Order: sequence, then structure tokens, then C-alpha cells
Amino acid sequence: MEELANEILAKTGKTKERYDKLTEMVSDPDVIADNREWKKLVKERSMIEDVAEAHVKLEKMYNDLLSCQKEYESETDHELRSMFYDEIGSLKAQIEEEIEEIKILLLPKDVNDDSNVIVEIRQAAGGEESALFCNELYRMYAMYAEKKRWKVEVMDVTQTEIGGIKEITFMVKGKGAYSRFKYESGVHRVQRVPETESSGRIHTSTSTVAVLPEIEEVEFEIEDKDLRIDTFRASGAGGQHINKTESAIRITHIPTGIVVACQDERSQGKNKERAMSILRAKLYDHFQGQIENEYKENRKSQVGTGDRSERVRTYNYPQGRCTDHRVNVTSYSLDNVLNGDIDLFIDALTLKDRAEKLANA
Repeated sequence: MEELANEILAKTGKTKERYDKLTEMVSDPDVIADNREWKKLVKERSMIEDVAEAHVKLEKMYNDLLSCQKEYESETDHELRSMFYDEIGSLKAQIEEEIEEIKILLLPKDVNDDSNVIVEIRQAAGGEESALFCNELYRMYAMYAEKKRWKVEVMDVTQTEIGGIKEITFMVKGKGAYSRFKYESGVHRVQRVPETESSGRIHTSTSTVAVLPEIEEVEFEIEDKDLRIDTFRASGAGGQHINKTESAIRITHIPTGIVVACQDERSQGKNKERAMSILRAKLYDHFQGQIENEYKENRKSQVGTGDRSERVRTYNYPQGRCTDHRVNVTSYSLDNVLNGDIDLFIDALTLKDRAEKLANA
């Protein structure tokens, strides 16, 4: 165990050195003056902070163990030797536990885990019933965010006549939001009797969820010449105008053909700012895949075609249960799930992801 502890300390020691260096750098007035560089260094420092703190904790435990072993070997009193022996056993157990936690911390980390998140929910198979379910999914996520004390901002929404949502794009602001929401991507299936169904027959409908991290403007440059910006009047359900000015914004990124829109704010400037946030996230996803076709495939892998058979989670109303098919976890309290209690699924998916990474490490 001591050999493993030394090996882990050597690895984390380099990270601790880098963390200390970054701490100095982000306090340097010259670095602070360069906002882009400062943000980049702050983000890097934040990403390795847990490993740096774990190094300090493990190093103290290990030094305490060495000290205790030395005392044990030199002590002649039987009772004191027994006390040191017990302490050695306790410290070894703590060190083994800390090493396992550090192994997890050393796994490759998603650089976007601490980011805000942009979520898109779209109507898929099932017509109006699917649109109504989109509304309930949005409510579920909004309530989940509220439990986490995160802020939700609707960026664009298209509603139906009877209160459903054809599609909605919203941002969740809060540290670690993407690390939790990223597992929600995919097709969500609902099984229930629609209010319009007179025979009481259960219908199956689907809605798709896509999740993207909010990308800071410092990540890459978007050239003005590559953008086409159109304005139009924002509208509500049924096409009723909700304001009389052309405050809504549609931005087209000409080289890729990616189009985003935002109409939730009354201010044209605010809508443009939010639309640019969505565009940066989509372009980041695009550039990660190198070419537009790969971008489309990446999004398709998240939401599929929306067919009823392609699902990550099923919400069964008659039986009052919700099952996540990726980890085979079921909640028998559907009402609680729809009220935002989805940590049961996200925790299981996080553990599965972690276990797979550890197995391949």
C-alpha cells in the first residue's frame, strides 16, 4: 500500500504544483488585465482544485502513518504499542479509501462539467400529446434546477394552442449544471391515456432532449461576416403577437448553416445576446466533430429520430413509475420524478460512466 500511496502522491504532486502556480498567476495584475487569459487560467485552476486538495489530504495521512509506525517500532510500553497499532490500522484504511477517491479524480474530466447548460426539448412522435409532454419535461427540469438553486432562463419557445410545447430552448445557470444535465440527452417516452382519448386507450408518445454546454466567448472567435441576423416579431401560442416590435432575433451561421433563434426577451439586444450563447454552444459542438456531417451525427446520437422504440427513459403514468433504460433503474414515484426528483437516475448514470472509465484506465 505504501508503494501505491507514493505513486499516487507523485502524480497528484505535479497537479498541486501546477495549482499553486496558477493561484499565483490569477492574482498577477498583468494577467488580470488580460481578461481572456485570466478566464482561461481560472477555469484550469478550478478543474484541478479537487486533485490539489486531495494531494494535501493524502500527504498528511501518509506522513501521520510514517510517524505512527516510527513511534510503534520504538515504543516498549505494551499499552502504547497497542494504541499505535490500532492507529496504524485506522490510517491505512483511511489512506486506501482516499486513494480510491483520488483514482476517480484522476480520470479524464469533461472540461465542460462546471459550465452552464443549454437544453433543447422538442416534440417528436405523438402529435399534440408529445407537445404536452414536452411541457411537463420542461417543468421537471425547471423544478430540478430550483432544487439545486440554479437559475433557469427560457431562450426560445414555440407553444401549441392547448398548452403544449413544440420546442423549447432554455439555459440553466449554475456551477456543475452541465455535469448533471448531460445525461438527459436522448428520447424520453411517455405512456398514458390522453385527455382527448374517449376510449381510455393508453398512447405512447416521445419527446427529444438535447443538451449542450454553454461556451464562453473566449473559446473561439465568430466572425461578423459569417453571420446573417434577422429580426421578427415574437409570437405566442396560436400566432398571437406578444409585442409590437421586431425584438425577436434569428441568427444564421453562414459557413455551417446552423440557425438559432431567441424571442423570450422584449429587448432585441437581450435576445441577440442569448441567441449568440446558443450559437456558440452549437458551433463548439460542431467544431469538436471537425465537419458539419459529424455534428449532425453527434446530435442524432443524442436524440435519434424520436421514434417510440428509441428511448433512454420511460414515464408510465398508469403504473406510476419511471424507468431509465440505460442503467435499469426504476422509480415507483412518478409524481416525485415529474416534480424534479431525478437525482436517482443521474447518480446511477454518473456511477456507470465512472466505472466504465475506471475499467478502461
